[in-house]
Amino acid sequence: MSELVMLPRAIDVAGYRLGTPQQAGALTMVPVFGPSYPGIVAPRRGLKLGRVVTYGQVELANPASSGVAIVPLHVGYIQDAAQNHALCRSAFIGAGQTLRFDDACCVQESQGGYLAGRDDQWFFVLPVELRAAALRLRTQSQYSKLWNDIAAFNRGHGLPARGHLEQVLTRQRAGLTQYRSRLELLDEQLGALFFVGDRLAGVELAPDPEYFEDVWAALVCFAYGPAAWFRDAPADEGRPLRADSLAGLRAELAARRGSVADEVSAWLAAADWQPGEPVEEERYLGLRLSTVDSGAVAGQFVTDGSRLVYASLFAA
Repeated sequence: MSELVMLPRAIDVAGYRLGTPQQAGALTMVPVFGPSYPGIVAPRRGLKLGRVVTYGQVELANPASSGVAIVPLHVGYIQDAAQNHALCRSAFIGAGQTLRFDDACCVQESQGGYLAGRDDQWFFVLPVELRAAALRLRTQSQYSKLWNDIAAFNRGHGLPARGHLEQVLTRQRAGLTQYRSRLELLDEQLGALFFVGDRLAGVELAPDPEYFEDVWAALVCFAYGPAAWFRDAPADEGRPLRADSLAGLRAELAARRGSVADEVSAWLAAADWQPGEPVEEERYLGLRLSTVDSGAVAGQFVTDGSRLVYASLFAA
């Protein structure tokens, strides 16, 4: 496994390479390494939730003195005693600027109170099962627009069929955060492929390792973790090593890693991953934000000419 071939054809993927797959139950992560793109502010330093103006209207600011912020696609914020919100699209925010999203969605039906810029909040990325619906609802200004999809998501996992995403993200948070420790974020890693079972579920690429480190927990625990959490683990999960010497242990581990890599390569080759033709949404200087939605694959990405800067694509 070495090539990043699941992006739109117009994107130059030279310099990107895939690393050794890692597995945690039904979730498989393939690390991606590649060239960094300078001048993009990482989310924890370059994004600040200002407030929820009213339900469905969210203000984000870029407090950095220089550099543009790329808002992670489908980022959302959780805070006690307030109605939690998620964004349906990505966007650019220049240094020192504030941007209001009028097409945000509430993800906590019937909870009162507005999110404010406090230190006790944390952010997530919408579960992959909800992302295609959220993307297709971008530009629609209706705060309750995702509640039916959230209710169906909950019902599909045996939970009460309500538009309350916190039934999974908050109440199962302790279990979901295990993926952050069971899957290792590597030095210089700036992206990942995520498989749920044998299905390619997402391709996430950041401008640089700092950016990807900032969104790592939100992606692995909340975007792709729930789909894996509700599945049975592979049959050989926890299979004990049988070697009786250090040399034998190393050989067995190498063989197991090789077997997993071969299996994941077969999954990748079999994936019907065709993003479709990009539609440009927004520009910031030389950067372009585009959307793809082929029906089977959807998401957004940022380019500078043909050079890839950011991508968040997922199985629809």
